[in-house]
Amino acid sequence: MSFRSAIAHFRTITKHRHKVIAHCAKAGIFWQGLFHDLSKYSPTEFLPGARYYLGNRSPNEGEREAYGYSKAWLHHKGRNRHHFEYWVDYNPKTRSQEPVKMPLRFVVEMFCDRVAASKIYQGKNYTDDCALKYFEHGKSHRKICPETADLLEKWLKMLAEKGEKETFAYIRQFVRQNKDY
Repeated sequence: MSFRSAIAHFRTITKHRHKVIAHCAKAGIFWQGLFHDLSKYSPTEFLPGARYYLGNRSPNEGEREAYGYSKAWLHHKGRNRHHFEYWVDYNPKTRSQEPVKMPLRFVVEMFCDRVAASKIYQGKNYTDDCALKYFEHGKSHRKICPETADLLEKWLKMLAEKGEKETFAYIRQFVRQNKDY
């Protein structure tokens, strides 16, 4: 790990976090946004992030290429409830691990996270359909509760078709009017 990669990684995760906070404010969950991804600054996540810093995609991918898994990602998804991977539990009826429905506020944060990540990684090439394209690309192998996936996809499609202003206004109103989906 070089000092330059550590600084670059710090800048990237901080820039991303600030975008998520701004998006969470637009979506009506500002206070939740303030706590977004704080675990990325822990040594367990930060040091591999700096070592495998790529600039245009997650450093977790670099760590996976090196070891076959990402210890940083395992740590991250186990502490951040806006990741659908957090919401997997043992089902006593099927005796297997299965996705469960995410609480609404974490689906909202997941939406904000995905949009911010698209902006960071796409840079000047970002368009409002980038997060939807990324979501669709992984659809065939993603293990997520169908209701959660449907809600997230609905909002990503709305973003692609109607833009940020209308989509965030819709989500903010949805959060005010609903405790669940």
